[in-house]
Amino acid sequence: MQPFRKLTGIAAPLPLVNVDTDQIIPAKWLKTIERTGLGRGLFESLRYREDGSENPDFVLNREPYRRAVILITGENFGCGSSREHAPWALLDFGIRCIIAPSFADIFFNNCFKNGILPIVLPQETVDLLMHEAESAPEPVFTVDLEEQLVQRPSGNEPIRFEVDPFKRQCLLEGLDDIGLTLQKLAKIEAFERSQRLQQPWLWPSAA
Repeated sequence: MQPFRKLTGIAAPLPLVNVDTDQIIPAKWLKTIERTGLGRGLFESLRYREDGSENPDFVLNREPYRRAVILITGENFGCGSSREHAPWALLDFGIRCIIAPSFADIFFNNCFKNGILPIVLPQETVDLLMHEAESAPEPVFTVDLEEQLVQRPSGNEPIRFEVDPFKRQCLLEGLDDIGLTLQKLAKIEAFERSQRLQQPWLWPSAA
């Protein structure tokens, strides 16, 4: 997993509440277990018309938001089914940080496991950042996870945010669940060697 330390780029405003995972990535895209190619299906029902052409009114189809790496959105983002393809699709599109007043719990945790930083801020603060993303000539924000600050295009005082210390450290080091497990590889291998000697019947291939 790619470490997350400091992210600078375009922030796209998505002033919608209760955006569920079916809106993020429709069910027809769940046939694959590959994490690439899902960006095409991100917000499919909002980004495309019935004939497959782009909807010019949707924010991610407009410049400069086509190049967004940060999404600023409404409360309860990621509600609905627990599909991990939702963070995969966001990441494949290029989104690495989402700022919202609240998130659905499973989606929130899935983000950390896939290298996406979800930031929870009060509604009035999200509204402020949303306004800057909509009105700034160049809506470029910097999200600094080490300092836990969001630097704004206006140059005004940065916004502080809080992240669970363990989740923060995992993002900073680029550690998902597998990476965390592999940190204990030496102890795992030592246990296996000991078990082979003491309980060889559990290792028939070693006989």
